Amino acid sequence: MSVSTKLSSSVKALCFLAECSPTPKTSKEIAENTGINASKLRKLLSLLSKSKIVKSNQGTKGGFQLLKSPSKIHLQEIYCAIEDRKAFHLKVSDINGYDGYDYLGYFENLFSNIQIDIEDKMTKISLLSVMNDLKIETKIK
Repeated sequence: MSVSTKLSSSVKALCFLAECSPTPKTSKEIAENTGINASKLRKLLSLLSKSKIVKSNQGTKGGFQLLKSPSKIHLQEIYCAIEDRKAFHLKVSDINGYDGYDYLGYFENLFSNIQIDIEDKMTKISLLSVMNDLKIETKIK
């Protein structure tokens, strides 16, 4: 699953949980209502659970629930929960300076600065703001 697919699938599942809150939803219910592959969804929910974004309840009335308000969950937190690499990942080690200039250093610095900008922007976007932008209603803020 690509980075953007993992993030968008995670956000879609979390939006569904926020919409249904406080009622727990099983991975099967989430998959059926979001169109996310059930196997991939369970992997994402496991990662989100380890990062304390959702909790898993066992038993006949079990399922997944948000652990925090959608206004307190931001895209960077979700991304860090499901990924082990940076949002803006480009391989620059193959760029060699044939004329004595430090192309590698230039692009590593450039990409590092872009990464900081991406992380800063994602930290400012809450799950609630995504829901508002998409006009998804929730009882919890």
